[in-house]
Amino acid sequence: MQGTARAPGTCGELVQGKINGINFLVTCPVDMFSEVTARLNTQGVVLADKSLLKVKLAAEKTLQFLGRPEMGAEVRVTSSVPCGKGMASSTADIAATCAAVAVGLGTCLTPTEIAEIALSIEPTDGLMFSGISLFDHVDGKACRFLGNAPALETVIVDLGGTIDTIGFNANAELEILNRLKEHQVAAALEKMERAVASGDSWLVGEAATESAFAHQQILFKPELAGLVEICRRLGGVGVNVAHSGTVVGLLFETGRIAADRVLKTLAREGFGDMFKARIIDGGVEVLRESAGEKSWQPLDAYMEGTYGKLRRNTG
Repeated sequence: MQGTARAPGTCGELVQGKINGINFLVTCPVDMFSEVTARLNTQGVVLADKSLLKVKLAAEKTLQFLGRPEMGAEVRVTSSVPCGKGMASSTADIAATCAAVAVGLGTCLTPTEIAEIALSIEPTDGLMFSGISLFDHVDGKACRFLGNAPALETVIVDLGGTIDTIGFNANAELEILNRLKEHQVAAALEKMERAVASGDSWLVGEAATESAFAHQQILFKPELAGLVEICRRLGGVGVNVAHSGTVVGLLFETGRIAADRVLKTLAREGFGDMFKARIIDGGVEVLRESAGEKSWQPLDAYMEGTYGKLRRNTG
């Protein structure tokens, strides 16, 4: 009884804020993943590396949610998503863990159910939902599909340090600060919704940049203006930020600008910790094996196959 699943990390968010009392973010998934394998057993104990307390808790909560609290699991995580940078490493770990445990039990969870479990652990990104989505990362009161990922590549610059997501969202002044930028955020969101729906990469960059500057009064990034200038000089569409993290993404239309040129320019400007990624559709994937070949299957396709098989077997 074993299941393997993976979930993408993110390059921060395309837009984030609070409108009419509802927290939200617009997801920005990238092709960096947390891969989790869960081996189920009947010993009633979940085992994971001692540094992965959220993963252990996610596995326990998934077993409880599925009505199998007597089961145990050995959970192993392999991740290329940096921690503490605002790249949703914890959410990716948790989402992949939930899916892997469910698959190991011969069943599956919907993205909404995965989000529910994740939110019971900490504020969470909406990366478990397909495409680019709007999601209430604190209370789960809003969730909406905006469209498929724009054809964008990103050069991610880490400005250094780490930020604790739980501590950031617990800031007593966050409510007031979000209210002060609400008008700017609402304008950026309206623009982002149009941009994603139409696949307008330049409008995506414009809206993301507006959200990034609006957030300066909450989490100031002194290098932001300079990075925007570099991005525009090199032909980029704009920047986005980790609104509760340390990274900034310079956004470029796919295939238009060589990432190595961007990296060299940034290095000359004194930036050190950088890497490139591609913006992709969100969603958890399940590892399937057929005729000796392994492949990643989107969770919705896996669910359709699983429940279809159950329907055929039960009539």
